[in-house]
Amino acid sequence: MSAPARVALVGAGFIARAHARALRQTSGVRLAAVIDPVPALADALARDIGAAVFTSVEAALAAAAFDRAHVLVPPDRHAEITETLLRAGKPVLVEKPLAADAAAAAGLVAAAGAIPLGVNQNFVHHPAFVRLRGWLEAGRLGPPRSIDVLYNVGLRQLAGRQFGHWMFRRPVNLLLEQAVHPLSQLLALTGGVEVAAANFGPALEIGPGQALFPTLTALLDASGLPATLRFAVGQAFPVWQLRAVCDDGVAVADMLANRAYAIRRSRWMDAVDAPLAGARMAGRMLGDSAANLTAYSRGLLRLGGPGDPFQASMTGSVRAFHRAVDQGSRPVLDGAFGARLVSLCEALAALAPRVAAAPPPATPDPGPADIALLGGTGFIGAHLLRACLGAGLRVVVMARGIGGLPAPFHDPRVRLLRGDIRDGAAVAAAIAGVPVVVNLAHGGGGADYAAIRAAMVGGAETVARACLAAGTRRLIHVSSIAALYLGPDAPPVTGATLPDSRAEERGDYARAKAEADRALLALHEAEHLALVILRPGVVVGEGTSPFHSGIGQFNNDQHCIGWNNGRNPLPFVLAGDVATAILAAAAAPGIEGRCYNLAGDVRPCARDYIADLARALRRPLRFHPQSPERLWLVELGKWAVKRAGGRRPPWPSLRDLRSRGMAARFDCADAKRDLGWMPVADPVVFHAQAIAPHVG
Repeated sequence: MSAPARVALVGAGFIARAHARALRQTSGVRLAAVIDPVPALADALARDIGAAVFTSVEAALAAAAFDRAHVLVPPDRHAEITETLLRAGKPVLVEKPLAADAAAAAGLVAAAGAIPLGVNQNFVHHPAFVRLRGWLEAGRLGPPRSIDVLYNVGLRQLAGRQFGHWMFRRPVNLLLEQAVHPLSQLLALTGGVEVAAANFGPALEIGPGQALFPTLTALLDASGLPATLRFAVGQAFPVWQLRAVCDDGVAVADMLANRAYAIRRSRWMDAVDAPLAGARMAGRMLGDSAANLTAYSRGLLRLGGPGDPFQASMTGSVRAFHRAVDQGSRPVLDGAFGARLVSLCEALAALAPRVAAAPPPATPDPGPADIALLGGTGFIGAHLLRACLGAGLRVVVMARGIGGLPAPFHDPRVRLLRGDIRDGAAVAAAIAGVPVVVNLAHGGGGADYAAIRAAMVGGAETVARACLAAGTRRLIHVSSIAALYLGPDAPPVTGATLPDSRAEERGDYARAKAEADRALLALHEAEHLALVILRPGVVVGEGTSPFHSGIGQFNNDQHCIGWNNGRNPLPFVLAGDVATAILAAAAAPGIEGRCYNLAGDVRPCARDYIADLARALRRPLRFHPQSPERLWLVELGKWAVKRAGGRRPPWPSLRDLRSRGMAARFDCADAKRDLGWMPVADPVVFHAQAIAPHVG
């Protein structure tokens, strides 16, 4: 037998793990190299596999470290990196879309020549779609007459207002990132798709001259068949279905539920046929649901095979590409297939309403900055920036992403810098000569606690060291009440309450927050760091989701699983009040080394908040009370299943679950006294700022 082909993953982001899992399920290949300019990301992916790590494609090529490659970098770099690999004669599987524009996609097809070039439109291999496609190709329902696709899904980046993401830079990018999924299925099913007409929904302005069209209805010609695509992202109830109407039945594939069923006629009269057809459909749905549960359970126990339909589609796509390379044949989803999809998305985007050009940038204010906001492009940062500008301050804002920002960030008094709080040089450049530094960044996450600690605690320490070196007058570290123990047996919580002394028993986020607070307070004691720590409670307001994890666990945004019975007042605080407290902490004298908790004066319980939100949104939202002990038993069951599957998850913490209920009593008199802080106390105003902004 020949040695397995050596595969390199170019890019070690989120999708890389799905590719790595798919490669483990594919015979004849092995993951040999991970390439990423951030070595820590590549190391985290490669360490359990024994793959080599490189920081550039050129270095991996020079080392002759791989035979084939998967390109998993952001789409605007697909063409550049793929062309380099093709010139080296390497077969390449490119994550969708093939390229960021049709010209670049066509260039890759030409550059490939006889070298295998594939595109990972993995949902063509989705189990439900594969079954529907098989029925149509076998003629089991007669000739198809029309096809309808409904793609109505949520979008995490949209909900999180991550408007610097590539998909939000141009209207076509959203289609290339999302619409290619249903369009790839239509193209695979019919062999050709043309745009007849398109109607875009209202534009969502996400920045000056930058608009997003989250909804679209398109009329298509699918190789002579009429087809429709109803496309919507950022939706509350997710559903993705493809329906083919044929002469002798209707075939339906439900991708999110992983079900496929057909509506057929029988030999019986209509009065009898209808209930029989219903029973057949119900039986098929029940069988598919049982199979899905079995596959999920096998995946948890690591008994072989992908545990969910998404991973099954990834595995099917990866296997098909490498099988074609092994056989010397052209991949079915080849470069030409990917290029047609890019052209189709551009044709749709060309029918979108014109967006007014961005106004020319204002002349920057050359004066020295008064305050630096690290991680300042997030939810609280946006509110704080508006407060700073309202106070006449000049501001430096540093964040990992600085694209797609609203108008206040383009004020001439604002200087935007790209950087990470783990990068000491970037932090030093951002805070040089700035008297007040506000650290709003948590530093990122990781696959395990060591990585999370390195990001969150290490990032906080990097900022603190930079402030010491720069002689910063005051560092305001925005932490979280999660750093404290807030269970029902806790004493009243004030600013003097210390971080949880048993933080090692808490969840990763709370544990890292507590450790970061302790590390910074130690630097204040030992090296006189000019530090003030603010710990906001459950922050609500315009610009964030109303479904806050402090209220309960939202498996979806209709049902809230409470951390307890949901009757205790919760430490809600408006984002505007947090911004006011930060500015007050920047100016208040003699408060170095102190901590202040920020809980507002309007504190509904979880039940009342969900009920108020349901009335405002006119949605059937429900709160489900639980006890921490019951939640712990559920977590214990999950722990046992993961252990049985060979994983090593941490022991579930009852202490953490009790703390999440936030039953402790908060006393913020010290913040009001020392900072002159006056949070909103009127429930009507609280509703107007916390609930009303989410009413569409």
